[in-house]
Amino acid sequence: MSVKVWIDGRLVEKEQAKISVFDHGLLYGDGVFEGIRVYNGRLFEWEAHIRRLFDSAKSTRLNIPMTAAQIKTVVEETIRANGFTDCYIRLIVTRGIGALGVNPASCSNPSVIVIADRIEMYSKDVCEKGMSVITASVIRNHPNALSPRIKSLNYLNNILGKLEAIDAGVAEAIMLNGQGNVAECTADNIYIVRDGNVLTPTSADGILEGITRRVIFTLCAKQQIPMREQTIQRHDLYIADECFISGTGAEIAPVVKIDGRTIGAGVPGPTTKRIMDAFHRHVREA
Repeated sequence: MSVKVWIDGRLVEKEQAKISVFDHGLLYGDGVFEGIRVYNGRLFEWEAHIRRLFDSAKSTRLNIPMTAAQIKTVVEETIRANGFTDCYIRLIVTRGIGALGVNPASCSNPSVIVIADRIEMYSKDVCEKGMSVITASVIRNHPNALSPRIKSLNYLNNILGKLEAIDAGVAEAIMLNGQGNVAECTADNIYIVRDGNVLTPTSADGILEGITRRVIFTLCAKQQIPMREQTIQRHDLYIADECFISGTGAEIAPVVKIDGRTIGAGVPGPTTKRIMDAFHRHVREA
């Protein structure tokens, strides 16, 4: 059965799911999106995701032509139409069709798109044994250029970092900010464990404020694992006892080597495993 996609009021087969070549989402990356997991038929952290979508739209002066409740209804409709109980949702809002040129005033009707499908960012083997990553030479966007807190359709900055990871034959790349401090990976937040403490870059370090990241704070508190935001430098990565990454698509995945340096014992550490186990229990019980 072909995947069905919801576009501007109707469900269509994915082969027929098309947008205009004059849509500014395609022409200029002018739009916002959210990636949302569905576990056991439930939208995971829906309120947090939809709030971030509307925050991103407000920051970019994009008027979403639906309410949060209306969007939830069509997301649930798309899930049912595809017969999924576990899947990944890509919720997209573009500026819509407009004239050539970056002027957004030429776009009169924003488009809303809902995709429901499977996703596997990293293999089961990587999640069990850990991954190798590098530090990218491409830095994260400066917050006064394009705030990383906006989940926009313009991912070229991240893609350039990902290309460096591919060239190096590793799964991910860590991106630094303009001050040379650790920001995040190309599609994930990053964490280190040092002396039993979980540390992750601050919002001011140029990160997307991840929904899974917020869940990890909650889980660490329940597990009595000390966790805090802290500016992290490359040296801190290299001397960490453990390292892991998180994201809606990635969920939680351990890192065992950075820039050729073995992290800890070179296998997923005990704190990382505790958090991973707690997360997988949480998403099934929530």
